[in-house]
Amino acid sequence: MFNSLLKKIFGDKNVRVTKDLWPIVEEINDHFEKLKELSDDQLRAKTTEFRNKISTETEDLKNQLNEIKIQLQQVQSSEEKHTLYDEIEQINNELDEKYEQILNDLLPEAFAVVKETCRRLVGKSWDVAGTKITWDMIPYDVQLIGGIVLHQGKIAEMATGEGKTLVATLPIYLNALTGRGVHIVTVNDYLAKRDSEWMGEIFKYHGMTLGCILNTMDSQQRKVIYGYDITYGTNNEFGFDYLRDNMAVEKENCVQRGHNYAIVDEVDSVLIDEARTPLIISGPVEKTEHKYDDMKPRIERLFRKQSNFVASIVKEAEELLKTDDSKNREKAGVLLLRAHRGFPKNKALLKLFAEPEYKKLMHQTELEFLKENAKRMPEIDEELYFAIEERNNQIDLTEKGREELASGSREGKEFFVLPDLGTEISKIENDNTLTVEEKLRKKDELYHIYTERSDVIHTLNQLLKAYSLFEKDVEYVITEDGKIAIVDEFTGRILPGRRYSDGLHQAIEAKENVKVERDTQTLASITLQNYFRMYKKLAGMTGTAETEESEFYQIYKLEVIVIPTNKPVIRIDEDDAIFRTKREKYNAIIDQIKNLKEERRPVLVGTTSVEVSETISRMLKRQGVSHNVLNAKQHQREAEIVAFAGQPGAVTIATNMAGRGTDIKLGAGVIGSGGLYILGTERHEARRIDRQLRGRAGRQGDPGSSKFFISLEDDLMRLFSGDRITNVMGRLGMEEGEAIQHPLISKSVERAQKKVEENNFAIRKRLLEFDNVMNQQREVIYLRRRQALEGERLKGEILEFLEEFIDTVLDKYFEDANIEKIHDEILQYLLVDFRIEPEAFEKLGKDGLKETIFEAAKDFYNKKEEMIGNEIMSRLERFAVLSVIDEKWKEHLREMDDLKEGIGLRAYGQKDPLLEYKGEAYNLFVQLLEHIRNEVVSFCFKFWPQAPAEVQGRKLAPAQRMRTIKDTTDNLGLKAQPLEGERAHRGKQQPVKVEQKVGRNDPCPCGSGKKYKNCHGNLS
Repeated sequence: MFNSLLKKIFGDKNVRVTKDLWPIVEEINDHFEKLKELSDDQLRAKTTEFRNKISTETEDLKNQLNEIKIQLQQVQSSEEKHTLYDEIEQINNELDEKYEQILNDLLPEAFAVVKETCRRLVGKSWDVAGTKITWDMIPYDVQLIGGIVLHQGKIAEMATGEGKTLVATLPIYLNALTGRGVHIVTVNDYLAKRDSEWMGEIFKYHGMTLGCILNTMDSQQRKVIYGYDITYGTNNEFGFDYLRDNMAVEKENCVQRGHNYAIVDEVDSVLIDEARTPLIISGPVEKTEHKYDDMKPRIERLFRKQSNFVASIVKEAEELLKTDDSKNREKAGVLLLRAHRGFPKNKALLKLFAEPEYKKLMHQTELEFLKENAKRMPEIDEELYFAIEERNNQIDLTEKGREELASGSREGKEFFVLPDLGTEISKIENDNTLTVEEKLRKKDELYHIYTERSDVIHTLNQLLKAYSLFEKDVEYVITEDGKIAIVDEFTGRILPGRRYSDGLHQAIEAKENVKVERDTQTLASITLQNYFRMYKKLAGMTGTAETEESEFYQIYKLEVIVIPTNKPVIRIDEDDAIFRTKREKYNAIIDQIKNLKEERRPVLVGTTSVEVSETISRMLKRQGVSHNVLNAKQHQREAEIVAFAGQPGAVTIATNMAGRGTDIKLGAGVIGSGGLYILGTERHEARRIDRQLRGRAGRQGDPGSSKFFISLEDDLMRLFSGDRITNVMGRLGMEEGEAIQHPLISKSVERAQKKVEENNFAIRKRLLEFDNVMNQQREVIYLRRRQALEGERLKGEILEFLEEFIDTVLDKYFEDANIEKIHDEILQYLLVDFRIEPEAFEKLGKDGLKETIFEAAKDFYNKKEEMIGNEIMSRLERFAVLSVIDEKWKEHLREMDDLKEGIGLRAYGQKDPLLEYKGEAYNLFVQLLEHIRNEVVSFCFKFWPQAPAEVQGRKLAPAQRMRTIKDTTDNLGLKAQPLEGERAHRGKQQPVKVEQKVGRNDPCPCGSGKKYKNCHGNLS
């Protein structure tokens, strides 16, 4: 209501923006009319003309940049280098502004060139992803508006069928003129390949280079494609290539050349839905022990007892509710609440809650027990073995549960309780009967007990979640090769390579009796949020972004502009039909499908899970209704199924329709029968997904209808709808199979969706706040690494490290005049046998001593350089910096993972976990930088190759089988798990296993795809 009032006063923002852009559209069309007179060669010459203009106007700045880069190769002083790096950054910023100014001037004529190119391609045919297509598209005026919005670095929301793929070609062509690279990001390999071949002819016409990054390509192929004007690929491939570049040991192994401009297709799927899934490169830990298989029998027994107990109290509550006695009703309310907290998905309980008054009774009882900070809630939970907070995805063992777990085993119930470290340590410290050694021993025992119990309790909790909250064919499926594969809740597709974090995936594997995979450790990771924020200019396009407008702006500073449709949308969106039970809802859906099929009208049935799609399919088969199913199990037939979905009488069941990349075109006679009918089987948590489903009908002015069938048993309605709808249905006294339909009810459902969206946004924002800490550290480490990789000499930095190292040694020992310790540490780390008499020690003072040690060490270093040669020393310095950074960064990531895993528990001590995380992360990072400095200095001073051929030094990449995976962030954990048998990021090539000896012709362990002798071994 408030938004409507603002629109009346100030007008609609989207209308204002599009109105401001119409003069540019008219200018484009003026140029377009003039270009018709040009020959093909003259039209192509326009591209050369544009490029020459850009080159001329940026020449001075580029010359300045090149001069500074030449200076950078010649200076050795670290201070001078930092000054030059600052100058480079400043000139690059000026260059970015200059490029943007020139492109804005060129936009009308450049867009007209693309439009004229499209006109000249009409009627021509070529192969696209194995299918021959005939070009028939020329951009409409609204598509030109969309192109301008994308060039401005905003999100263009365009309805399904409005031609977003064509719209993107306009800003792609314009921005590719600079030669700095344009990335087009899609949600899967098929769309990346299809779009690059489909739209590629426009760019090839003008001599532009383009390519597509595919999962199966090696690093050399990738490097070539990243060097092209235009690069298509998926968000995963771009992100993983960035991480691999920051693990490369030679500059030649880096494939990307910067992050200039990216257009993200299905931007809501990539930047919102995928934002909770970090990109992680992982390797196996040296030793791994899990207790999932050991604990599984206990949890199965506990789960079975809880299920039986809940079934019995639901039955008891049902009997009590048959009487009119108020006390019996009160008891029944307690039993219903207990059953809800014990097993919220119990079928008998859900059937009871189909009666609105019983659900209302449970909510009233819950409110009573939640008073005064849930003071009385333990009365409910004490009868249970474990309590489930379904909304928060949490499970807590009760005292009864611990006793059950301990029965029949050697451990007592205290084995499943974490000791209070603070209290116990305080007791030990205040026990005057203990000696210092005894206190230390007791503390060690306490830490050991805490660690052991913490692992056990964590395993038990994850197993309980796997059994109670995660259902097969809903959240995950079991693949043909016996793997647990997560189903994307937004697209219904299987997510290869992704695993639940924090051991949850292993718990599900144990539950389903498939092989429990080994633990891994993170070698490199980044969230998609932080990856895409590296681009100088970012834009996106989708059919649904307006509902997440605030998140796009807060996280990415991206403005959403709704582009008007080319033809008015005449689709009829009917009010939701709400039933009491799922059974009633499914029966109504089947009846509706049969009626539509008789009318020869195509129907698209949208479901939110594989299980529901298969349930509807079974019911249709029993009724003899022919249909197609598109879900995570049939995704190979996707294009074929979608292409058939608009034919007369076609019935298609799809688990979500986001990001399918294919329009449903209506067959002969369908327009006359009312067009495509969209039938939603339940509301999704996100309104965007429902809008995407609805948007499949009514494309380009086609007729169509949409309607959602909902029941009070649906997860969204159970968890977030509140009592409002339940009370309305109770008052109306509805009959079996009767539905309620009203705009107010539909709005109430949307309010429930908003609650979930706000909750999910809070989770993503919290994840970003945590990752921002890591991102600042990552930027520092990767910058140092990149400078080492690109620099000719690092001697200046090594000597600066040496000075800091000597400072640290003197800070430790100078005050105590401990000459021996100073001597020993200098000798141990630097091999410099520095000796000084006590008289000279006092005379020199701290600064004089530092200068003396530094000069002696520097002299030693220069002599070493003379002996082994400048070139070998330069390689040694670079290798020292890279290998030490990689090793220490890997250890740091493991420490950060461990820190994050338990940081949430600080909230119980009235401390903000984020502030605690920031403080401890900072301390860990300071230690990391100190360790890197000391190890680099020590390596450069102590490593003596016996011959130049042996300067390959220490073995790199102790992570034997590096994997590129995506991980969910359940509980904000970022711990990655490997997939045995999973294809590595280059397709059929198997992950490299590095043993003690790497053969010259073996693949290099760094993952570059080259032979060892041509890559890492090339140091010799």
